[in-house]
Amino acid sequence: MTNSIREIEDAHVLFVIGSNTTEAHPIISYYMKRAVKKGATLIVNDPRKIDLTRWATMHVQHKVGSDVAYINGLINEIFKNGWADEEFLKNCTENPDDIRKWVEQYPVEKASKICGVPVETMKKVARILGESHSVSICYTLGITEHICGTDNVKVLANLQMVLGNIGIPSAGVNPLRGQNNVQGACDMGALPNVHHNYQPVDNEQAAEKMEKAWGVTGLPRKAGYKMPTMLHKALDGGTKILYCVGDNTVQTEPHMAHTIKEIEALEFFIVCDIFPNITTKYADVIFPDTCWGEEDGTFTNTERRVQRVRRALTPPGEARPHWWVMQELGKRLGVDLGFTSASAIWEDMRRTATSCAGITYDRIEDIGLQWPCPTLEHPGTPFLHVSGKFTRGKGLFHKLDYIPPAEQPDKDYPFVLSTGRRLYHYHSATQTRNSVGFEGLFPEELLELHPQDAEKLGVKTGDLVKATSRRGEVTFKAWVTDRSAPGVCWTSFHFVESCGNVLTNDAFDTVTETAEYKACAIRVEKVADGVAPVMRIQRQARP
Repeated sequence: MTNSIREIEDAHVLFVIGSNTTEAHPIISYYMKRAVKKGATLIVNDPRKIDLTRWATMHVQHKVGSDVAYINGLINEIFKNGWADEEFLKNCTENPDDIRKWVEQYPVEKASKICGVPVETMKKVARILGESHSVSICYTLGITEHICGTDNVKVLANLQMVLGNIGIPSAGVNPLRGQNNVQGACDMGALPNVHHNYQPVDNEQAAEKMEKAWGVTGLPRKAGYKMPTMLHKALDGGTKILYCVGDNTVQTEPHMAHTIKEIEALEFFIVCDIFPNITTKYADVIFPDTCWGEEDGTFTNTERRVQRVRRALTPPGEARPHWWVMQELGKRLGVDLGFTSASAIWEDMRRTATSCAGITYDRIEDIGLQWPCPTLEHPGTPFLHVSGKFTRGKGLFHKLDYIPPAEQPDKDYPFVLSTGRRLYHYHSATQTRNSVGFEGLFPEELLELHPQDAEKLGVKTGDLVKATSRRGEVTFKAWVTDRSAPGVCWTSFHFVESCGNVLTNDAFDTVTETAEYKACAIRVEKVADGVAPVMRIQRQARP
């Protein structure tokens, strides 16, 4: 997030897109509701009628995967009416003339035909954004889980720079991270192309600094594989060993049949987790991990705030913190990683990363600090890019054109399936399905069908339906609801017995290799009374 969670409640306008906030980020949704109570305008942009729309001033129901066309149309209208922040464009951006030219190709009339939003609605949204003195954009996986996910994020950055909503309170571009330490994992270097705090592995100066700090030579100057490439290369021997920590890969990757094929092709598969799941069934070795309440360390949340966590419970059985497992493995391979405690690991990271150099355990004993925090005297940074001063210098606009989803509905597969998360479960439900309370509240998966579609299929809520894609088929109970638009179905991947990822398409964004979980083509059929076929996954060769 460029800005802070608490700033949300003071925003003049909240522009929420691709975020089912009340279910996926319920705490943050409280700040949005507080903003509405204070008089803020809340615009919810989502193909579904999510729960947050109950608090919204406007619900803009655009077509799945049409975000770039929709946002470009808004920017076009903002320029057309003189609502752009010309001072910010002149002083803080590198190529303002380019963005004016690029969005000329997306008048609202054209954009409307692509995204399905009425022209007058688009004009109204553009006016609200253009006349506001602070707009906060919040987004999540509804933006990123497309083959054009990188473009979707960039187009939101384009919008906020055009409006001058960068570097001021209660504004910015704010991705809401999925779990308590997703941000922290990235900050610590759990990415294939950077060391901790986003220092590129191919930067000679950064690599030499790491070698000196760690007393080693020969650190790779080449980025590693992203996760989908790791898996795909198992089929040709490019990946021989996979070490999986806390990720239920079989259930959470798209096109489950192909994921299983890739894992079975590995020579050796190691899994570290807190409970058995469908992925541990394929492991050659399983290390029992500790969970969040059983270890010391830090979490860094979505607003870049580093916070202390302390062990509250003794780990069961032979479970160990994973840093300890890595240290012991290193010893057996002839390498001392120097891991003696979570605090020692943080200190090692802090000494070689300027943005966290001022964050010590003593300083976050009671309350966390937000990076950048470069010195011991620095108070932390509640919002980034103050006065439009970007790390790269001036802001850079990108030319972004609409790209449709990789798989379109047709006569054989006439529905669009989109997937996401529900309030009572998280991700593959490794944790939440081991909680009796959550299982009681939401015990099985459902397939959402619009009433018009359900009537054509002769389906009522509670009926069994079979959903089939080019990759497999799953039987669900139907939930007839107008939450989704006609022609669109929706489900999650929390339940392995009826997992949406049997159906999802493994088409990826070429930059991030994030899968297009939000759009694939399926057909839906009513299952004969009393007959419930088992989930079937189709093993297909990759094209």
